Order: sequence, then structure tokens, then C-alpha cells
Amino acid sequence: MGADPIAFAIARESLDRPPVIDCFVVRKERKQHGMQKLVEGLDSPAGRKVVIVEDVCTKGESTALAIENARSAGMEIMGAVCLIDREAGATALLRDKYGVELASLFKLSDFRR
Repeated sequence: MGADPIAFAIARESLDRPPVIDCFVVRKERKQHGMQKLVEGLDSPAGRKVVIVEDVCTKGESTALAIENARSAGMEIMGAVCLIDREAGATALLRDKYGVELASLFKLSDFRR
């Protein structure tokens, strides 16, 4: 849930500085009640070109699950971005197994002397 405020802030800011960016949430698993969707916030996710937003990437497993679930909803993943890449394997996993490039604002090594 740490990425949700980041993604929603980007979407909100886009209202004042187009192009407007739609925001959505990719669930880890379907709820047992309600609409039981993996992707919430979009009426029609199929065919959408999207970027997966994360707060922190370590091994990349959460991002990989989001990619899998978004793809199962018919979305095309253009890439992934995270605030901090802990440089523990996420970049390689996403690139090698999922064909998705990971960009980050910061890397853990940026904070080391």
C-alpha cells in the first residue's frame, strides 16, 4: 500500500499538468466479496498501456505479482518505477523474467558513503 499515495499524487498532479494520468490499484489477490477484481479504479483495464509504481523495490517479488495480475486483466506493462531500489535483485528479475525495465528515483547506494 506504500505506493498508492505516490501513484495517486502523480495522477492528481496530472490534472493540472496534462496529459491526465489514470490511477488504479492492482490487488495481490481477489477479495472474497464484492466485485472480486484484481485491478480496481478502472472501468476497462484491458488494452491499457500502464506503468507499475512501487515505493521500495527489494527482490522485485511484489512488483512481479502486480505485473502478472495487471497482465491477467489485459494490461500492457510499459515499465515499472520505484522511489527506492534497494539493489537486491528487483531490476534483474523484472527485466529477465518479465521483460519489464525498472526505473528508480534513488538507489540504496545513493545513500551510502
